[in-house]
Amino acid sequence: PHNPPEAARLTRRKDLARAHLMLAGCPVPIHCLIDISKPLARQMSGLPWPCVIKPLNMSASRGVIRATNEEEFIHACDRIRNIISESIDEFERSHVLVEDYIDGIEIAYEGYLHGGELHTLAVFDKPDPLTGPFFEETIYVTPSRLEADTLRIIKQRVQQSCTAFGLTTGPIHAELRVNARDAWILEVASRTIGGDCARTLDSGTSKSLEQLTVSLATGEAVEPPAINQSRGVMMIPIRQAGLLRRVEGILAARKVPHIDKIDIVISEGHELIPLPEGNQYLGFIFALADTPEEVTAALRSAHEKLNFVTAPIIKLASV
Repeated sequence: PHNPPEAARLTRRKDLARAHLMLAGCPVPIHCLIDISKPLARQMSGLPWPCVIKPLNMSASRGVIRATNEEEFIHACDRIRNIISESIDEFERSHVLVEDYIDGIEIAYEGYLHGGELHTLAVFDKPDPLTGPFFEETIYVTPSRLEADTLRIIKQRVQQSCTAFGLTTGPIHAELRVNARDAWILEVASRTIGGDCARTLDSGTSKSLEQLTVSLATGEAVEPPAINQSRGVMMIPIRQAGLLRRVEGILAARKVPHIDKIDIVISEGHELIPLPEGNQYLGFIFALADTPEEVTAALRSAHEKLNFVTAPIIKLASV
């Protein structure tokens, strides 16, 4: 079983995804393409304020910047131009997606398609406000505290998007903004949740997310893991640029009630680069508890006990 290559390609490029979903009647932000290799003044005419500028194909919120006026827009494009200069695709090096900023709460949806039908694994709330100017994700916690009607609309919108793309099988990761008007699609991808965050869905279950994905790919019977406790993860953000010397307070953080595990994934001596230029997290904190509120509180408490000691990086200019 597999998805059509064109369907997978649509989910990979943000501009193609937005245009395709809009034509299919799915709720997506009003958007346009900007060619940053050309003068910006004329291209800014008619843009909504605030707006969000983002690369066409990057992850972990890298290069995503909110602008509230023309001056901020030009500055944001200058920063993004440097970020996307490493892309191997010429079009992706010269264009960015600009879309209307949608106010509301943000959630992540994890599920899978089987025979074209969407099944929910988890809906993650993101307790920290994601209002910009950068969109650094930190805490994911499940089960969601949203009302049943809202969760139903979220699943309906993700299914609508999968059908529009032509996706029929395999894992689905989606990001949505939810407000009184609708559940707005930010991303629908034919993949699992990124990085070590998948471990959030494994703890205390009999089957990992990877095993579920392999079952879907080989046509075996699908047995989604039963999730009983509330659980969550904090993707430890990089707040300060520099060279990582050491991480203090790990033992104290691990003793916080409901903390399941703390993984520091960046080694000492590694350069730390904050968003929007950076594309890494320092590590992950995992928690299990009876309620989402207890999970969120435990993650925040453990993070407060961590101290990341850095040293400045001196770069010599070429003569």
